[in-house]
Amino acid sequence: MRYATLVSFLRPIGPVVIGISLGFTLSLLSVTWVDDPCDADGRSAGELSLDGGAKQRGARKPSSISTGSLENADAEEDFEPRIVPYKPLQQTPAKKIIRAKYISTELGIRERLFVGVLTSKNTINTLGVAMNRTIRNHLDAVIFFTGMRNRKLPPGMTVVAHGDDRLIWNMFQTVKYVLDRYVGEYDWFYFIQDDTYLEADRIKQLVEHLSMAESLYMGKPEEFAGGETGGRYCYGGFGYLLSRSLLLRLKPLLETCRNDILSSSPDEWLGRCIVDSANVNCVDEYQGLQYYHFEVGKDFDPSKEVSTNFRNAIVVHPVTEPEQMYRLHKHFTEIELQQTYDEIQKLQDEIKNVSMEAIDGKRTAHWPVGINPPFEPKTRFEVLSWDYFTEDQVYTCVDGSPKCELRGIDKVDIMDVVEIAMMELNKKYKPILNMRKQQLINGYRRFDPTRGMEYTLDLQLEVVNQKGRSRSITKRVHLVRPLSQIEIIPMPYVTEATRVHIILPMNVHDLEYANHFLEVYASHFFEKTENAVLSFLFIYDPFQAQKVNQKDIFSGVKAKITEYERKYSTVKIPWISVKTEAPSQIKMMDIISKKHPLETLFFIANVHTNVNSEFLNRCRMNSINNWQVFFPVHFQDYNPDIAYHNQEQMVATYLSKDDGHFDRNAFDEACFYNSDYMATRTQMNADVQENEEILETLDIYEMFIRYSSLHVFRAVEPVLRQKYHFQVCDPRLSEDIYHRCIKSNLERLGSRSQLAMVLFAQEQGNST
Repeated sequence: MRYATLVSFLRPIGPVVIGISLGFTLSLLSVTWVDDPCDADGRSAGELSLDGGAKQRGARKPSSISTGSLENADAEEDFEPRIVPYKPLQQTPAKKIIRAKYISTELGIRERLFVGVLTSKNTINTLGVAMNRTIRNHLDAVIFFTGMRNRKLPPGMTVVAHGDDRLIWNMFQTVKYVLDRYVGEYDWFYFIQDDTYLEADRIKQLVEHLSMAESLYMGKPEEFAGGETGGRYCYGGFGYLLSRSLLLRLKPLLETCRNDILSSSPDEWLGRCIVDSANVNCVDEYQGLQYYHFEVGKDFDPSKEVSTNFRNAIVVHPVTEPEQMYRLHKHFTEIELQQTYDEIQKLQDEIKNVSMEAIDGKRTAHWPVGINPPFEPKTRFEVLSWDYFTEDQVYTCVDGSPKCELRGIDKVDIMDVVEIAMMELNKKYKPILNMRKQQLINGYRRFDPTRGMEYTLDLQLEVVNQKGRSRSITKRVHLVRPLSQIEIIPMPYVTEATRVHIILPMNVHDLEYANHFLEVYASHFFEKTENAVLSFLFIYDPFQAQKVNQKDIFSGVKAKITEYERKYSTVKIPWISVKTEAPSQIKMMDIISKKHPLETLFFIANVHTNVNSEFLNRCRMNSINNWQVFFPVHFQDYNPDIAYHNQEQMVATYLSKDDGHFDRNAFDEACFYNSDYMATRTQMNADVQENEEILETLDIYEMFIRYSSLHVFRAVEPVLRQKYHFQVCDPRLSEDIYHRCIKSNLERLGSRSQLAMVLFAQEQGNST
């Protein structure tokens, strides 16, 4: 009874007791029982010490217990954090990284072949010039080495004169010069005399199959004078090839060779130095590659020589006169050309044979064999159009006319194509049939960007058989002038860091546009600190110049300039006033040119043009000192009254054919260096002395075309956009320039369709 009463009493509180016991047990298990080792002072190793001299700098462990005294305990209770002032780390200035100008320099890529030609002051203007003309366009680096130099050196040649005619001394100086300047830039070094003909493409082909790591001395082996048996040297008349690794082994011993080796010929001296210092002998064959050479005998005629050594020769020696050098070059060029034709024919035959195994058989090989297939348009807008022509007329004209006379380069092109067509027809049908052209009935051509210029000709021919019977027939032929191998033309290095001096000529007709030009210019350059200087050229006629003190027509513009100079403290806008009856471009530029140094880059601007940084960068890149001048073709807006006749004008952010066109007749804007202008202007002085009016009848573009050898680069410039305005044409200019101005005014009115719509609307209005 008592037991039952006790159980009934404990049953309600049992779960509570068990829960409390379980919670207490789990709390004890969650504590990490770790004894922290104490240091010599009796403090815990995990204790956070506030003493600046304490050895322990780590934070207290979460489970550690402070064992300090009561005083320390009170100090911890009264502890207040102190603010440590922030001291930024003093960073050492970053080392400036100098990037190489070219990728090949940064990656350590060297050119393949360097050619040094040994010449003299007696032969450099004869044999030296002939050799330069025959190899210069085929090799990357050609330098002529001589002892004493002439007063006048031939143009187009790089000549190094050592100042001494001693042969051994010149050879030593030549090798030293190459070691000091070019040993790190080329893999192979080839030395040859100027009385030797060199087949440049074959020497290039030879070094392309040789390893630059080998210490190789290659040429025509000869025994040393005196019957010495210790090695062989390369005879200088046939040239010799040295690897870069061999030259590097020779470098530390070159001075010793000069002092210790006595010889009568420079090639023998160099050979003895190489044999003694590097233990390398001259060879004419290496790893299956042969150094072919041919020695010229008496009554030598290249066209009659049939020996294998001559046909495969890399060098031919000796050459006694320039004419013989040119004859050899012509002969070897014909050999290379014929080998190329044979290789093309072989490849075409292989393509035909392989195509027979394809599903479509002969249709697999496109015509002509080996040329890219025709372009296949994806949409109707990509369809290539054909131009129709006859022998006298072409029906696709630059100015948009329906028909114009066939002349210039187009006429030469058509005549050449017809001639080739007749030659190929006779080659195919002779001797059974002989064909003569009577006339070109129809002609079509189009440019396919994937393969070249395509032609289709309908020819009326007179066909004569072997019995002399003739008949007139019509034959359609197809021809393709394929795209040739693309060549990268080396250009001088330019940067975008050059300061541009913007010259803005202004006359009385430009006053209303000056404020807008300054507003746009300030937003692009004054507020962004562009590396450019704007200069105004105010042009007065004599009447305006007399009243400049009472009424200056440019006073408003000058006040606006002063306002901008006050607003932007770092900006200065210089201006020049000129009085003239004939505001010629050349006369104006003569004044400006004298006020600037030769290295100044000019941009002749127009008050109607909006200039920005993007264009100035192209001005810097396309204007190359002593090489190229740049005349951009700006985008000219049409007359809004015609382009948007009875319509609301939309502000377009992109160029559209309905808004305007690129004005090919405008040459007002130009980029060029002052030195190029001065040099061209000097070439013009002789004609100016005979006729001073030429300064007023020519513009700067015509001056560069007529009197300079610079490249005149002309390209469309979408950034340069001009609002519509009527251009005042000066009748005192030359007839061509004046008519260009008139034509520019007419073409900027509107497109043909827009003008037609205006005329149609007028006719409709008159009829009603």
